[in-house]
Amino acid sequence: MAYVGLNTQVWRNNFKSVLLLIMFPLVIMALVWLFIYFVQPEPGERFVYANQAYIRTLPWVLFGVFLWFTVAYFSHSRMIEKATGSAPLSRKENKRVYNLVENLCIGSGMQMPKINVIEDDSLNAFASGINGSSYTVSLSRGIINRLDDEELEAVIAHELTHIRNRDVRLLIVSIIFVGIFAFVTEALMRSVRFSGGGGKKDGRVVILALLLAAVGYFLSSIFRFAISRQREYMADAGAALMTKRPLALASALEKVSADPRIEAVERHDVAQLFIENPQEKPREKASAGFSSIFRTHPPIEKRIEILRQF
Repeated sequence: MAYVGLNTQVWRNNFKSVLLLIMFPLVIMALVWLFIYFVQPEPGERFVYANQAYIRTLPWVLFGVFLWFTVAYFSHSRMIEKATGSAPLSRKENKRVYNLVENLCIGSGMQMPKINVIEDDSLNAFASGINGSSYTVSLSRGIINRLDDEELEAVIAHELTHIRNRDVRLLIVSIIFVGIFAFVTEALMRSVRFSGGGGKKDGRVVILALLLAAVGYFLSSIFRFAISRQREYMADAGAALMTKRPLALASALEKVSADPRIEAVERHDVAQLFIENPQEKPREKASAGFSSIFRTHPPIEKRIEILRQF
């Protein structure tokens, strides 16, 4: 896969972030309108009544979406640290890691990110953050101890490329909005499962809402997975150019693929931040065909093959 220039990639990801900010609320608005339309009692006047009810309901829906997004956007760093078990790594504790990060940042003209460590002997890493004050590179204890300097430098360069390309922010925006559909779908499923009262009409209304929320969750998840897979290819290419050692990253990915599982990571949305899915079993065979669209990462064998062609 040919590498796209830095400015072009940053522009594309900024554009996609804006597009996501527009698209997800539009999907939510469309699903809300469909729900209101189908629950109207009078088929002949359904369209008119639906529009009137929609106009009254829309401000509350948009306010709820805005509130959810704002809270999640500014609290995501703490959420990610809790979900991954990561904690700050001090320079005194590991000068080797700090030296590698600093040298790469100086060479590429980047601001030094925060550095976190995950106390797990498996091999994995991820980047997170939405701006200069929150950008963070997190490394597992295993990847620090079990990779040589060139391999670890390549992994760090991969994560720095995520930050430089702004695709960390893009992915976090998509995760937040998918979370809205996930929350609504789960709440409605609980309502269907545990509601004891209500007539047949109430049950149909809840089931309709559940179906629409599930459709929104499915479509937004597919889009999110596609973003996640694409960003890994771009970060691999960026790391190869940053270090001038594509084979070092290929070697690192081979070692990561043998033991990527991080025990603390239970959330699927957080898992896609990592260089390799930390919820997969070691060397789990990549699925093909239709099921591959649900993968958060491209097959690591294909990524290694591409790196060896540089």
